[in-house]
Amino acid sequence: MLKFPISTLFLVGLLCLAIGCGKDSSANAAKPSGPQGFPVKVMTVEAQVVPQYTDYLATLKSRSASTLQPQVEGDITKIFVRSGQHVDAGAPLLEIDPRKQEATVNNQEAALKSKLATVDLTRTDLERKKKLYSAGVIAKADLDTSQSAYDAARADAEGLEASIREQKVQLRYYTVNAPGAGIVGDIPVRVGDHVTNQTVLTTLDLANQLEAYVYVPAEKSGSVHVGTPIELLDDQGKPAARAQVFFVSPHIDTDSQTLLVKAMVPNSGMKFRNAQQVEARVIWSESKQPLVPVIAVSRLSGKLFAYVAEGEGQKAVARQRLLTVGDMVGNDYVVLDGIHAGDKLIVTGVQMLADGMPVIPQS
Repeated sequence: MLKFPISTLFLVGLLCLAIGCGKDSSANAAKPSGPQGFPVKVMTVEAQVVPQYTDYLATLKSRSASTLQPQVEGDITKIFVRSGQHVDAGAPLLEIDPRKQEATVNNQEAALKSKLATVDLTRTDLERKKKLYSAGVIAKADLDTSQSAYDAARADAEGLEASIREQKVQLRYYTVNAPGAGIVGDIPVRVGDHVTNQTVLTTLDLANQLEAYVYVPAEKSGSVHVGTPIELLDDQGKPAARAQVFFVSPHIDTDSQTLLVKAMVPNSGMKFRNAQQVEARVIWSESKQPLVPVIAVSRLSGKLFAYVAEGEGQKAVARQRLLTVGDMVGNDYVVLDGIHAGDKLIVTGVQMLADGMPVIPQS
């Protein structure tokens, strides 16, 4: 049996330990080293239609709105509708007491019967006188007298018939009918009220189409034309309807130095009302421009910057871009230069980035 001194065994243990450590060090050295990428969220920049516009105040007017006034005088006996009701063309709205007019028509019709009887009598007499004159029994003067009596009776009857037709037309005015389909407005009169042709009975409004009256400053008169787009804005400042200019006034208002333009506004959903004032956005031009959110933009020394991710996967780096921006659309900047459609815009952690810094893009 071989025996080794204790010191020899100690040296052998140290040697083995050194060999093992060397293997570990070699394995660690084989691992790749370098800075790890910073995870960021990116979005693909898209070009969107961006308008160049100016906001003005517009007044909406309905061409189909009408104020109804009676054509006859009398007391209201019936009201057939209520405020806010939709009615068809020709529907009865109110009735004014027609009894006096009806009595007038009845009296004239009775008088007409008497006059027609006189016409028949004179016609019979005329026919008899013609036969007698042909037989040489009476003189020509007697025949002429009968002819004149018949002509006068017939003219009198025809005149009364014309008067009756006129009175019957007048009788129709005692029922106020809707001149067209629409919505009944306020009815300020009541049953029993006495009205004249100056009394406002109600209004009728067909509000499915309105005209927007917009007054543009004189210096902008050369920029507006027939076909210029106009957007009407809601209470939140968002477009609620879009229309086009169909009328441009040929002259400038001398007092206000403004130009009147009109646009036909569709209103099938009844979003707007007659005589309402709303904000109108006159769009001078439209073009496609990239939009970037405010959160992706940083400011340095009065200039605006954004970062885009260049490269793919582990090789992606952040590149700083100097921006030239226009107006804001909502929470986005309109980019005139510096960012282009298709760029991978970094939208998170922009304050932590530096140009050339490795990043890990995440959609």
